[in-house]
Parts: sequence; C-alpha cells; structure tokens
Amino acid sequence: MSQRSTPVENHSRRMTCIKLASLALAGTTLSWNARAADPVKLRFASWTSDTEETLVSVFKPFTEAVKKDCGGAAQIDIFPNGALGPNPLQQAQMVLDGIADFAWVVPSFTPGRFPDIELFELPGLFHDLREGTMVFTRLMAAGKIKGFEPFVPIGTVTTAPYTIHTRKSVKTLADLKGLKIRTGGALETETLRALGAVPVGMSTTEVVEAVARGTIDGSTGHPAALFDFGLVRVLHQHYMLRLGTMPITILMSRAKFNGLPKPVQDAIVKNSGMAIANSFSDRITKYNETLMQKLAANPQDTIVTPSQADTDATQPIFNRVIDAWVAKSPRNKELLELARAEITAVRDGK
Repeated sequence: MSQRSTPVENHSRRMTCIKLASLALAGTTLSWNARAADPVKLRFASWTSDTEETLVSVFKPFTEAVKKDCGGAAQIDIFPNGALGPNPLQQAQMVLDGIADFAWVVPSFTPGRFPDIELFELPGLFHDLREGTMVFTRLMAAGKIKGFEPFVPIGTVTTAPYTIHTRKSVKTLADLKGLKIRTGGALETETLRALGAVPVGMSTTEVVEAVARGTIDGSTGHPAALFDFGLVRVLHQHYMLRLGTMPITILMSRAKFNGLPKPVQDAIVKNSGMAIANSFSDRITKYNETLMQKLAANPQDTIVTPSQADTDATQPIFNRVIDAWVAKSPRNKELLELARAEITAVRDGK
C-alpha cells in the first residue's frame, strides 16, 4: 500500500525541481553568453615565411592593433609559409573563396584582374618606396584605382624601385644585353626588353632554384626581397638602375567585411589605409637601409651605381616604355596624370 507524501515532502520536492531548473537555465545563459563573447576568428594568409620582414613589422602589429581597438571582439591569426595556399598567384581568389579573410596579394601576379596597377611598374616614375606607397594609398582612397571593387583594400603599398641583380658582372647598360632576367610584371617585362635583356616571368620564390639550374642569369629585386627570399645567396652583382616599383596589397573580401560586427569593422578601418602606408614606409625603409649597408660590407657582393652616361641613356628608353603604355588607352593617360600630380604633392610635403 503506497504512502502519501506529506506537505513538507511535497514542498521539498518542488524546491528541488525549482533549483534544478534554475541551475539548468543559468548554465544555458552562461553558455549563450560565452558564445556571444567569443571573438570573431579571422585568417590572414601569407605566402611568405614567418620571418619575412613585412609579416613581422607590419602584419603582426596590424592584427594586434585591430584586436585591441575592437576590445577583443576579433582575433586575426596569421598563416605564413603558404599554410592556407602556397601559390602567390592564387591569393586574391583565396580571399574571394573564403579560404582566407585577409591575404598578402601581389596584383601583378594575376594579369587582367587589376589592370590599373601597371601604373606603379612604370620605370623611373618613383624615387623611393615611400613615394610609391603614398601615391598608391592616396589614389586608392580617392577611388581612382579600379579593379578592387570586390575587395576592401586594407593596405596598398609599393616596394622600393626594383634594381638588377645577377651572377655575371654588370657594370654598364651594355652588359645587360642578352641576360635572362626574372621579372614579375608586364611593364617590368617591357622595360627589361627595351634595355636589351631577356625577361623571364616567375615568382620571387622560384628565383634561387632557377639561378641554380641556369634557367636565368639574374633577377630584378629590391633590398628586402634579396634577403627575405634568399636571392643574395646566389646573386652577387648588383646594378642599381632604378626601374619601376612593385605594388602589393593586403586585401579582404567586401562581402566578408560587410558581415563583421561594427566594432570589428571600425577597428579594421582605423588601422588600414594610411596607417598601413605610414607603418610600411617607415619600417621597411629602415630595413632596406640596413640591408644595403650589409650588402656593401660583404666582400662577395659588388654594388654598381650607374654612370651619369648610363643614367642619361636610360631616360629615353624609359620614356618609350611609358609612352607606349599611355598610348594603349585614355585610361592609362588619366592614371599617369593623376600619379604625377600626387608625386608632386608628396615631394612638396603635402
């Protein structure tokens, strides 16, 4: 025969159920709050090594600044050494495909996608890295550079003007004739051809092996690339004829950016554009200066500054390359006029 529960027992059971329900609800609430507090995880792809100077002195400070300025609402993890995709030619597409949220993109590696960036490869246009970077960033901010509509350009910079680095001694323009020189862009290809060299297109990461195989005699490059990609191990003759620059970008897909929480968007914008331009210009210029001192101190390396006669002889050659590019379209003429106006402004300290 069953026994009935006393009022005290019933009250105790009710209180136990209430407590259990409260604990369950509290646990669920804590779980929801924890999920809400979890930072947005973003992936930054770099096909360069984890010791490459731009990654160390520009990418990492950018990711840390974004995390700080959005109050920890986002975390950006850098994947160097091509961990998300090693092919330098595929970095922009990786961003659009969602494989990476940010990527270090060399626009000239994907011909046709970013046609306006050929402007920055024109020979003899920019004096140095800072000048090219400031002009690129200003024109991008003003909406004058086309082809980047699917992206949010986080950083728009240029290298120092490329110079020529070979196995064989090059002391004059005439010594370039017939040498197979690696190139990374269409306008640089035209410039090398006009100088009498034989341009060979390939990525910077392929140069050392190509030199070892005898496929090429040398490469164009700038100080950071010589050391960061190991070119200085195989190329010891340095003909410092200033060619064009190489524009490089940090890109994010516009669709991804638009889907981020507002505090994260604001933090990314705050640390992009001119903030990247100034950081890159200051840090990489100093790095390049240190590397040139290192190069000059190495008895294996020979640095040749072109004679005045060779410098004078190159200007008509450069002008022909520039004129041929301008003649291709009214758009090219417009871009050159815009760039020259900005160059003047930068040189005047404006």
